[in-house]
Formats: sequence, structure tokens, C-alpha cells
Amino acid sequence: MTLWIAILLIVVALIGGVTLGFFIARKYMMNYLKENPPINEQMLRMMMMQMGQKPSQKKINQMMAQMNKVQDKPDKKK
Repeated sequence: MTLWIAILLIVVALIGGVTLGFFIARKYMMNYLKENPPINEQMLRMMMMQMGQKPSQKKINQMMAQMNKVQDKPDKKK
């Protein structure tokens, strides 16, 4: 009888550890990406110049605001 309880506790601890680890890693990555966005103004300016556009500061500010707005929205599955 105690063997079954031991096995059950090990399985529950394993599932709990995996779940807790997932949420901690997710929170860490969200904070990391918020503090270090993958695209900044300089990169956006270079991308626009490579596409043959003359980037104005107003256009770059608009694009950065749009990207931040999309990033701040919670993820919704379709």
C-alpha cells in the first residue's frame, strides 16, 4: 500500500515541477522580451532604408508604437 502512495507522490511532484517550471520560464521570457525588444528604432530605420524607403522620424515612431501596441496585447487564439 505504501509503494502506491510513494509512486503517486513522485508522479504528482513531477507534474507539479514541470508545470511550475513552465510558468516560471514563460514569465522570465516575457520580462526579458519586454526589457530587450527584438526590434528597436535603429533596426527599423535600417530595414526601411534597405527596402528603398526614406524613413522619417514620424513614420518610425508610428511603426514602433504599433509594434508596442501589438506586443502589449494578450495573446488570443483564433
